Amino acid sequence: MNLRDKLRGLLVRLYARRVEGHLDHAQVPKHIGVIMDGNRRWARAAGSSTMHGHRAGADKIGEFLGWCSETDVEVVTLWLLSTDNFERPADELVPLLGIIEDVVRSLAADGRWRVHHVGNLDLLPGDMQRTLKGAQEDTAHVDGITVNVAIGYGGRQEIADAVRSMLLDAHDSGVPMTKLAEAVDIDMIGRHLYTGAQPDPDLVIRTSGEQRLSGFMLWQTAHSEYYFCDVFWPAFRKVDFLRALRDYAARHRRYGG
Repeated sequence: MNLRDKLRGLLVRLYARRVEGHLDHAQVPKHIGVIMDGNRRWARAAGSSTMHGHRAGADKIGEFLGWCSETDVEVVTLWLLSTDNFERPADELVPLLGIIEDVVRSLAADGRWRVHHVGNLDLLPGDMQRTLKGAQEDTAHVDGITVNVAIGYGGRQEIADAVRSMLLDAHDSGVPMTKLAEAVDIDMIGRHLYTGAQPDPDLVIRTSGEQRLSGFMLWQTAHSEYYFCDVFWPAFRKVDFLRALRDYAARHRRYGG
C-alpha cells in the first residue's frame, strides 16, 4: 500500500468517527434489510473470478453485523439467494450454494446471532435445508441480533406461500371459506409471512448503484426507507454504513400519512 492509499484510509477512518460521533442512537433503525449486490461486478473490476467476488461478499457479512452490533439494531435481513438466482448456470450456482452454506454455519458458530431462515425451504438442496434447520435450532437461545438469512427467497413467492399457509390453517381448523374470507385482513396475512411476528424493516440498503427492490420483502417494506449506495457489496465500508444510518435519521417517516 502506497502513501496515498494510507492517507486516504486514514481520512476515511477519521470521517467515519466524526459521522459516528454525531449519530443519534435513538434514531437508529431496529430492522435493516440488505440487498447485497455487486459481487460479480466487483470481481470483474478487480480482474478476478466470479467465485472470488462471492467469497469476498460472504466475508463482508461478519464485518457488517459487527457494525450493527455497535448500534441498537435488533434485526438484520440479508438477501443471500433469490428465487431468480436458480436460473444461473450450474458452474456458478453450485459453488455459490456452498459459499452460502458456509456463511450460515459461520453465523451459527459465531455465538452472537440468532439465525432465522426466510425463504422457500423446499427449493433448496437437502444438505442446505439441514444446515439451515440446525443453525436455527442451535441459535434459538441467543440473545443477540436476529439475522434473517434470505435464501431461496422471492417477494412474490413469500406472499403466495403466506396465502397458502393461511388457507391450509383454515382448512385444518375446519373454518369455512366464507368465514375465512370475512376474517382475512393485513395482520392475518402478515402472521403467515416468513418473518412472522418480526417488525417490518425500517431501512433497506442496496449496494452497487442499482435503485430497485427486485422483489425484496414486497409486503414488509411498504413503509420502509431506502438507501441506495454506489459501492459494490464486497467494498462496502463502515463509513458507508454510518452514512446510511445518518441519512435514515435525517428523514421524517410518515408511514403513508
